[in-house]
Amino acid sequence: MSNDHVKTWDVDLARAQTPGCAHVLHFNNAGASLPCESVLQAVRAHLELESRIGGYEAEAQAHIAVEHTYDAFARLLGCARDEIALVENATRAWDMAFYSLRFAPGDRILIGRAEYASNVIAFLQVARRTGAQVDIVPDDAYGQIDVAALERMIDARVRLIALTHIPTNSGLVNPAAAVGAIARRADVPFLLDACQSVGQLPVDVETLGCDMLSGTGRKFLRGPRGTGFLYVRRQWIERLEPPFLDLQAAQWIGPASFEVRRDARRFETWESYVAGRIGLGVAVDYALSWGLDNIARRVTALGARLRAQLRDLPGITVHDAGQVHCGIVTFTRAAEPAPAVLQRLRAAGINVSITNPGHARLNPGPRGSAPLVRASVHYYNTDAEIDRFCAVVAAG
Repeated sequence: MSNDHVKTWDVDLARAQTPGCAHVLHFNNAGASLPCESVLQAVRAHLELESRIGGYEAEAQAHIAVEHTYDAFARLLGCARDEIALVENATRAWDMAFYSLRFAPGDRILIGRAEYASNVIAFLQVARRTGAQVDIVPDDAYGQIDVAALERMIDARVRLIALTHIPTNSGLVNPAAAVGAIARRADVPFLLDACQSVGQLPVDVETLGCDMLSGTGRKFLRGPRGTGFLYVRRQWIERLEPPFLDLQAAQWIGPASFEVRRDARRFETWESYVAGRIGLGVAVDYALSWGLDNIARRVTALGARLRAQLRDLPGITVHDAGQVHCGIVTFTRAAEPAPAVLQRLRAAGINVSITNPGHARLNPGPRGSAPLVRASVHYYNTDAEIDRFCAVVAAG
């Protein structure tokens, strides 16, 4: 499938290659997307091979397929294969980068208001342990990170800038490249949580200027659950000692000595979900075959259509901030709590999710402590599905 083939977008082909489209209206792609047939086949095939010949033996036979996943991510992110680690999930990827950094009393960690709960818990734990301080960069008038304010906050004590590219509770896309440019000028490491952006937007680490980037397979990449990845810029790899090591990350070279790997696989562990890693590589190949620019146009257009149609419904409030939006749309319905909306949609064969205020306390949105409905589209969704979705939402 070439990029030329999909310039006008063959949604029928995308749906034919996605078995789940025949069974459900899936607007929960920010939670976990529907896998394509080729990913499903790759995972099944390896699990069946394990059942026939054994796990170790199957892994040895699949060596080339596993190694290919590193090459696929290098193409996807615009980096080298030795800058990629494959891990269990996005949280573990982010943790392996963050907990490798060293902080001292008085050091400053600058974060945005869109940070996810797991990240903030880690910031607070490290601050408590080390005496470092966590400073929150304010949002600008559009509700995204205030780049000018960030630049004013830079001083000699700043040891990290951390940002979530797309938050869990909003369709905004933070200006990560502008943040990366500030980080480079200040010579401060930049850690980007790209959990919701990789797979729905082009993500190039050179353009973004990040030194570390974490992500997952299960969301917009359409890969298996239980898979994640970490990018670490080559110049930073050997400056970061992971918070724990095993015989994958390091070599035991003497009774009292060891040597840590010199590539990004120092952030991995030996045991892994081999079938998932193979399926993840297939998912990346599949995304690349459609073209990330094409995917971004399609997903953004579907998100804009859904956002506009919801705004036209009586009693619906859309809560997405920012100047640039993506395929995630968050909303509330007057007099109907978000969990009730979710259950009503589920009964109609429609998948959405709920954003819990406890997952984004620094930026809960205008509803404060109330959950929001999160509807998230992907390129296999259709205008007709948006029409049906909005009709069911309005009918409650």
